[in-house]
Amino acid sequence: MLEAISGGFAGVLLGVTHAVEPDHLAAVSTLVTEQKKPWRGALVGAYWGLGHTAALLGVGVVLAVTESALPPLAEQIFEMIVALMLVVLGVRALRRAYQQGRAGPVVTHTHGGGVHAHESGGAHVHLGRWTLARRPFLVGLVHGLAGSGALTAMVLASLPSTAARLGYIALFGVGSMLGMAALAGLLGWPLAKASRHPKVLLALTTLAGIVSTVVGVYWATPLVGGWVSA
Repeated sequence: MLEAISGGFAGVLLGVTHAVEPDHLAAVSTLVTEQKKPWRGALVGAYWGLGHTAALLGVGVVLAVTESALPPLAEQIFEMIVALMLVVLGVRALRRAYQQGRAGPVVTHTHGGGVHAHESGGAHVHLGRWTLARRPFLVGLVHGLAGSGALTAMVLASLPSTAARLGYIALFGVGSMLGMAALAGLLGWPLAKASRHPKVLLALTTLAGIVSTVVGVYWATPLVGGWVSA
């Protein structure tokens, strides 16, 4: 019992630290700069974590049950998708930084009997009365796919049963979600203050775009080099 509790705690803790890896920070920072309230920044992080956890569980279940590893080529393809996504998010942030009227007006509308308001430019999916932010969820999903192979390989080597492996992956995902939500909320606080000063917000949005683009290019370079030399 003590071993299970310590293993679960370790999974959550590693998930929290995993959330603050450079590529994750670069991607989420470009999304958080769009938010004008700290709690909305935390929601962006939570949606990222939700997508990340969904991908980890989806791939992890298959690999853990079959006791197999993700093919190296698939891992490389997922990593390249992450790199390209970072570049796209970075360029998008740079483009947004120089656009006038970055966020559209707040509009109120009804879906399925529920009335809610949001900025007209916000991409989201309706689930009954609930809404799910599509962009951070998809970004987290891609990140989860890229990390699922390494995580599953680790739990296959260290945990004895399928139930233990799946439990560890689930707790790791929960830790990632909590870590990114907390971090995005912390990022959202100064950004909410900065939104009152357009020049400061412009500088932060530009910085986030540059960092995301540079990290994406840096991430892709060794992958492209390996494919060219193969």
